[in-house]
Amino acid sequence: MAKGRELKGRIKTVENTRKITRTMEMVATSKMKRAADRVLSARPFAIALGQVLSRVYSPELGEQFPLLRRPATVRKAAVLLLTANRGLAGGFNTNLIREARARVTELEKNGVEVELHIVGKKGVGYFKYLGRALSAQRVDISDRPTSADAASLVNELMDRYAAGNIDAVYMVYAQYKSALSTPPTTEQVLPVVPPATTSDSKLALDFILAPSAEAILEELLPAYVRNAVYRALVETAAGEQSARRTAMKNATDNASDILQTLRRTYNTARQAQITQEIAEIVGGAAAL
Repeated sequence: MAKGRELKGRIKTVENTRKITRTMEMVATSKMKRAADRVLSARPFAIALGQVLSRVYSPELGEQFPLLRRPATVRKAAVLLLTANRGLAGGFNTNLIREARARVTELEKNGVEVELHIVGKKGVGYFKYLGRALSAQRVDISDRPTSADAASLVNELMDRYAAGNIDAVYMVYAQYKSALSTPPTTEQVLPVVPPATTSDSKLALDFILAPSAEAILEELLPAYVRNAVYRALVETAAGEQSARRTAMKNATDNASDILQTLRRTYNTARQAQITQEIAEIVGGAAAL
């Protein structure tokens, strides 16, 4: 019965593992719901900012603000990569890192000097393993990011862009489309590109600007950039929980399949042993 005892031990181990993965799935589901609510709450404000910016912007005003100016050639760029602090989320972090590497490779092929700014232990650990120098690394941002976190990430980059020290800023994050779709996405944060105006008659209105378009843009542009980073943070957090929920559900289902196979094997071995014992008893009785 050594094989039977071994199978019982494996069954117990898989049952314990299934309990853990099922619990993690439930926790991730709860966190995903709250994170998705934060994404939905952040989007209306971002849309409103974009609408105001597209109405106030004009090419003449654009030349007055450094965040709107487009350099003739891009010599140096910053890539801001948002990853998670934890794993057990399937290919979530791997896909983000792959997207960032593709962007860095593309820029460097065009002769652009690239500096990396990374959020999350997974991204930091990967590029440190490669021996890549990091211009900035943050592992203190939780899965509930705030506007202050976004400001701390991008304020210095805005100042450097305005001073001409860098010519472009790209951000790699997980775009939250649904619980099952969180593709890695690259978005150019700087220079700011005003959203295209809509033909909606309700939005095509004349504005009374006070005190002036210049004063509004001076406050609006940094807020627009910070909000873009904040929105990327909350979408990445929601994508992480969604990916972890899917990974843990798959692990739980796989554990159930393994348990079914192990139990069937154990029952077969147990039946064979009982049959052998009965045969031995019958044979012994016949010999007597």
